[in-house]
Amino acid sequence: MAEIFDLVLKGGTVVNQDGEIARDIGISGGRIAALGTLPEGAGGETIDCRGLHILPGVIDTQVHFREPGPTHKEDLESGSRSAVMGGVTAVFEMPNTDPLTITAAAHADKVSRAHHRMHCDFAFFIGGTRDNVPELPELERLPGCAGVKVFMGSSTGSLLLEDEEGLRAVLRAIRRRASFHAEDEYRLRERKIHQKPDDPRSHPLWRDEEAAMIATQRLVRVARETGKRVHVLHVTTAQEMDFLKEHKDVASVEVTPHHLTLHAPECYERLGALAQMNPPVREAHHKAALWRAVGGGIVDILGSDHAPHTREEKAKAYPASPSGMTGVQTLVPLMLDHVNAGRLSLMRFVDLTSAGPARLFNIACKGRIAAGYDADLTVVDLKRRETITDAWVASRAGWTPYDGMAVTGWPVGTFVRGHRVMWENELLSPARGEAVRFLETLAPRKV
Repeated sequence: MAEIFDLVLKGGTVVNQDGEIARDIGISGGRIAALGTLPEGAGGETIDCRGLHILPGVIDTQVHFREPGPTHKEDLESGSRSAVMGGVTAVFEMPNTDPLTITAAAHADKVSRAHHRMHCDFAFFIGGTRDNVPELPELERLPGCAGVKVFMGSSTGSLLLEDEEGLRAVLRAIRRRASFHAEDEYRLRERKIHQKPDDPRSHPLWRDEEAAMIATQRLVRVARETGKRVHVLHVTTAQEMDFLKEHKDVASVEVTPHHLTLHAPECYERLGALAQMNPPVREAHHKAALWRAVGGGIVDILGSDHAPHTREEKAKAYPASPSGMTGVQTLVPLMLDHVNAGRLSLMRFVDLTSAGPARLFNIACKGRIAAGYDADLTVVDLKRRETITDAWVASRAGWTPYDGMAVTGWPVGTFVRGHRVMWENELLSPARGEAVRFLETLAPRKV
């Protein structure tokens, strides 16, 4: 018979908004063309997916790939290679680069650097500052822009907008949902005395629960005053979750795999500064509260907050050691291990990493396995048992805090707009990454 599709994925269990159902997937022109039982020989290429689960492509909405800037620890190519090796099909990259991504020219430079050099699709946040408030309405609508990102507390880089007046000005100016690192800078400055030399266990004592809570409460209050939507990144505390569940009309919520997997003080005693992140990994009762929030639906999405530094940098005595760890490549196996442990369902994982990002950020044609959507697919073996190792990590940083950790559930394949980019731990195709399209930034197209 004549070929109907460019590619057919045969016999896999498709996980989507309508459940887990054995289906074939026909792909043509980089998009999903058909779902169901497709005839043998219907594709120019057929891949046997029996025994595997096919998920909508995983979207990691918080990564730091360091380019332009300190590319000795990561760049757009190496970071995206790490992403696809871990089953991630698209990433949103943060603006605290050098120079900062706070102008149209800086954003255009990133898009140019990324196009067909990154292995996955991409979008870039614009940093919100006091100086670029007048330009934000245009900047947030640039093609390939994921929206505005604001640092309310200092972290890696020099982006900071700590005062309420500046926060209010940004929210008044913009229309899209903006994303926030919510730690109170004033309290962080006051509490620096709690940093204990060469003791990363003091990191969550310095950047304490109250610093996070003050900032999150301020953010929600100003969001209500201005009538805007906000997204609270990497929430870490039980108090914040109790507060945010009462404000879901204006505030969406992200958690990270490391805050769901690690806890203090054990992680600092075992890993030292390799476990150092902003906001910090906290005690077990906070981790338990995050899991309750996942189960209760308070959490909207997962982001890895992939923030690589070299081993040499992390080996500096605390607090000179920088905050950040690799995470984009381990997001899928870590969370599949949690699925197998019964902490969340596979469909909930899909909601957190595909449907949720598409819904919150108004992504065009991604986040579902549906006819007409981009053929972005994450193929996983739920039963496969593997050990995460430093050697497996493709990030230029070359390490993971989960080195030696055995997990059940593994990414087998990554498809980006119909291209089989990764299969069985092998990078198969050249970089073809393109900018993610958003409903609020769509450019005119010929039909």
